[in-house]
Amino acid sequence: MSRFDDTIAKIDAANSLDPNNEEFEGKSYPKELLYGQRMSSWMEKVAPDANEPLKIAARAQHIQRWELPRSDYDEGKKGYHLWRTSLYRIHAEKAAEIMADCGYCEGEIEKTRQLLLRRKLQSDPEAQILEDVICLVFLENYFLDFSTKHDEAKMIGIIQKTWAKMTPRGHEIALTLDLSEAELALINKALAD
Repeated sequence: MSRFDDTIAKIDAANSLDPNNEEFEGKSYPKELLYGQRMSSWMEKVAPDANEPLKIAARAQHIQRWELPRSDYDEGKKGYHLWRTSLYRIHAEKAAEIMADCGYCEGEIEKTRQLLLRRKLQSDPEAQILEDVICLVFLENYFLDFSTKHDEAKMIGIIQKTWAKMTPRGHEIALTLDLSEAELALINKALAD
């Protein structure tokens, strides 16, 4: 087994412990295991020639996310941002530990760490690829469910923020997704504002 395959297997093993399940195509999966697989699938579509640190960052994007529940932080925007920032650090460190165990050098580990910390979204082309993949996974798999929990005004704001994070290529791909008429109408309304 290559060090890359070993790393992916260890990330998947960690995410297989997720006590939360998600149904997909008639089968139940640990939620973050399925999320990681979706991230890798989209990474292969968006950037099939991506290097290993970027592919690992995609797979580890939500590694063991359930261990730090949103409920541990205050309600509101400030609590939400603190939670997200804490998650970034945890994901980066967990991925770094696995990569070190699998034989990656410090430079490769640091690249994955920086991608997961999401600090260079506008200046690092690889960080932008990762952001496109994150947004595409959200739009394809989680957008519909998310839209049932929030009013239209909030959803329009979420779509606009999501769209602003994406590249023009990401926009093109997003508009080819197999979304419902309601989802497309909401996206078009958000983009028209």
